[in-house]
Amino acid sequence: MTRHRVRFRGRIAGVGTTSGTRVVVGRWDDSPLGSFADAMVERPDGHRILVAPDPDVARFVAATYEFDEIRVEPFTAIADPYAWRVRSGSLSLDLGFGARTLLGGLLQVVPARVAQAPWWCAATDGVARVVLDGVRTRGETRDRREWYGATDNQRLVSASGTLDGVDLGGLAPVAPPPRFGFSSTPVQPSVTDVVTTIELDRSVRLVGP
Repeated sequence: MTRHRVRFRGRIAGVGTTSGTRVVVGRWDDSPLGSFADAMVERPDGHRILVAPDPDVARFVAATYEFDEIRVEPFTAIADPYAWRVRSGSLSLDLGFGARTLLGGLLQVVPARVAQAPWWCAATDGVARVVLDGVRTRGETRDRREWYGATDNQRLVSASGTLDGVDLGGLAPVAPPPRFGFSSTPVQPSVTDVVTTIELDRSVRLVGP
């Protein structure tokens, strides 16, 4: 079977809220699907929602992770160095960032070309699972394999917003871990710079029906 690899470069924010809803926002600056942002949401009752900006993104993400509901709606994540303003038809989220974490400092020591290499992600997977309570740096599902190469990590210091018009409350630990698939985010709310490498069967379409 012929396979090929694609890369997504961007940042992932893992957010817990005092309402019990947990949100993972991806802001991708460079990918085979172009520049986009999306969100994976798990409500306190366990209902898992994907919020995606278009059908191609929704289809691609849903092939890797598990959701009870998929929403395709206009989605933006306006960023500056210390804040994100996330808006979609059903989700509103304002995030404030603080200083680099200890983890971020350690990640900075690793050369970027090494940190994003699949062999390095595979080698560090066992450590990540233990040290970061369930975080994975590699995984496999159906027609693809994935490697997550983190290069920096910054603390989240504030969060506010609504889902379906209901207030989410303030910032809280990302607990329990969201159940979207083989990987979670750190319990401490943070934003991670990441290069995701995905190995696909060449028959998999990135865009179109």
